Amino acid sequence: MSTTPHHDPDEFDAITAAADTDLTGAEVVDLEQARTRRAGRTPDTGDLIEPDDSDDETEDGPVPVDSLAAQRRPRFSLTAFRDAKRVAIIPSWLRSGAEFGRNAAWAAGFGVHALGFHAFRLPVYAVKLTVRAPRGFGRVCKAYGRWLLDLEGEPVRQSVVRAAIDKPDEARMYDRLSSKRDRRVRWRGMITLFLAVMFALAVGALWLAPATAQYTTLAALLVVLGYLGSPADKPLIGTAVVRQDAAPLTSIEVFTALASLGIAGINAAIRRGDNGKSWFPAPIGRENGVGWHCSVELPRGVVASAVVEKREELAAALTRPLGCVWPSVNGDVHPGRLELFVADKDMSRAKQRPFPLLKSGTVNLFKPQPFGTDPRGALVMITLMFASMIIGALPRFGKTFALRLALLIACLDPRSWILAFDLKGTGDLSPLEPVCHAYRAGDDEEDIEYLVTALREIHAEMRRRTKVIRELPRDLCPENKVTDELASNRKLGLHPIAIGIDECQRAFEHPKYGAEIEEICDDLVRRGPALGIMLKLATQRPDAKSLPTGISANAVLRLCLKVMGQTENDMVLGTSMYKNGVRATMFSRRDKGIGFLAGEGDEPVIVKTFEIDGPTAEVIVVRARAARERYGNITGHAAGVVLDTTAVRRDTILEDVAAVMAEAEPKLWSTVIVKRLTALRPDVYTGFTADQLREALKVHGLSTKQCWGEDIDTGETGNRKGFHRADILAAITKRDRSNGGGKTK
Repeated sequence: MSTTPHHDPDEFDAITAAADTDLTGAEVVDLEQARTRRAGRTPDTGDLIEPDDSDDETEDGPVPVDSLAAQRRPRFSLTAFRDAKRVAIIPSWLRSGAEFGRNAAWAAGFGVHALGFHAFRLPVYAVKLTVRAPRGFGRVCKAYGRWLLDLEGEPVRQSVVRAAIDKPDEARMYDRLSSKRDRRVRWRGMITLFLAVMFALAVGALWLAPATAQYTTLAALLVVLGYLGSPADKPLIGTAVVRQDAAPLTSIEVFTALASLGIAGINAAIRRGDNGKSWFPAPIGRENGVGWHCSVELPRGVVASAVVEKREELAAALTRPLGCVWPSVNGDVHPGRLELFVADKDMSRAKQRPFPLLKSGTVNLFKPQPFGTDPRGALVMITLMFASMIIGALPRFGKTFALRLALLIACLDPRSWILAFDLKGTGDLSPLEPVCHAYRAGDDEEDIEYLVTALREIHAEMRRRTKVIRELPRDLCPENKVTDELASNRKLGLHPIAIGIDECQRAFEHPKYGAEIEEICDDLVRRGPALGIMLKLATQRPDAKSLPTGISANAVLRLCLKVMGQTENDMVLGTSMYKNGVRATMFSRRDKGIGFLAGEGDEPVIVKTFEIDGPTAEVIVVRARAARERYGNITGHAAGVVLDTTAVRRDTILEDVAAVMAEAEPKLWSTVIVKRLTALRPDVYTGFTADQLREALKVHGLSTKQCWGEDIDTGETGNRKGFHRADILAAITKRDRSNGGGKTK
């Protein structure tokens, strides 16, 4: 079987001729003479040309070092067949039980629908047949009468009569025709008489037959006569399914579309006489029954990303809806390999398969879970464990829906903790509240304080986990990271933790706590995944300020919906993604919920996330909470615990530190200060750590310094990190001046 589609060469020649109509002043090359020169023969005589070894250059240009045979690609070779991709013997829909089941279910549903549609309309069909039966009887009688009287030959006989006026010899022709017609009518009359007798006998037999036979015969006659009496423009049976068949995709159509994009390399190849026959390394074929897949080997020097950038123009050239045309770069082959999928239906409008976890089931976050579908309708899986995630898009393109979907998947694992922070403040994440260890909606000062307090708790939890992992035996934790088995061991407390922050730029840009939030999130993104902590950030303004580079550079999973420019594209998907042809700028305004998902596989894929609205999310959360209650994992906010934000409020932190540092002790270690703070205000500083002290004072412009000191409780002396009392007092003075002499709230 040929691997390249064969088409009428005249069609290709017509296309290339049309592309060359505007070329004027170009140099015309005699290809026949060029070929004969390369073959070593004179163009006129065919005699061999003696080689000239004196110089590699001739008047006609350089002479190839290799022979023509050496330059020609071998058509058949063991290496080529060894590296070739084998086409599956059994189709994918037969190998996959799930896909076969879906197809069988669809076929059964289609049959039931069609049967029910026509069964419901049987009375209407009966009335139509009854009304149309007289017309059908008349048509039968008219047709039989024309046959009986041989009216089909009447026009011929009349033409002979008219011709006999000028040509008397035609009268004899008329006599012959009339004689044949008379014999034919007599013979048909005898047949009609016989049929009339048989009809009378049949009517008599039917008159004596049981009522069932009479009604059955009458119904059959009504069906036949009603069908014959139906007008051509008014069919008897209605249409149960209105089909909208998409036109097949052909190589000629693809070549014509690519030639119209105005790409310099493609235009140059066509001017050189390339008719596109060698552009298709594999036949164009159907894929999953929802569209056409085409691989295109673009001319040398043309990158597939140039075609991806012109997706809208390509769709117009193919005369298909924009949501049906999905070009991509096949980097596994080379940058010039274009993979084009043309769907039958617009992806943004096509009916999506239901979310597999919509009605039942729990998940294991250590395994891939359904997140959406690709343009071919296949499931796109995502592994949330061991990966932080960044979601970026313009407003109203499905960013919050995608974040909520990821958190919904996480909450269906009964072992997990969910922390949801809606800094947009509209309550889009509120359906998750019944299962959240921490939840907040809004970006007011107290909301940001709540966020900082929760993040500090998780940060401290991460440090605890590092110690637990470090001390576990090698046979239980061979890779020094949380495993499925360790997460299920409730004594270790290594359950998955999923943190979702919508509109994260509101937190990072906060004038008071932004630096601390950024530092904690940076550490969580770097070290958290191995310890079972997954941070998911969503923003509508992906730039270096709203999405710090240290965070964006270390996130594994990235979902980029519609964005406007290259900078935003690469901030979410990663550096050079735009250059490599992965461009979320190509999505249109109606492609809501559709974007590039990177980090799950080797190459980014286009995915349409499952659209779970608020009421549906609430139903899923009810099931998730029930599973957590059975598991015994209702904690924090879901259990009614109110998070204490007193420690994060910097109202008295400077004064308290100054109070525990006597004038005789101008320098103190951080650990000593924390001990004294705990003794000063146990209700506020119990559990307070040196790291928290450093972060608390950092917002006031203070940082730790090397201090020589002594811990009276332990008797230890040495040079450790701490604070100077003079710096604390200076910070108090600076703060009071900036606030008009009052304290910060």
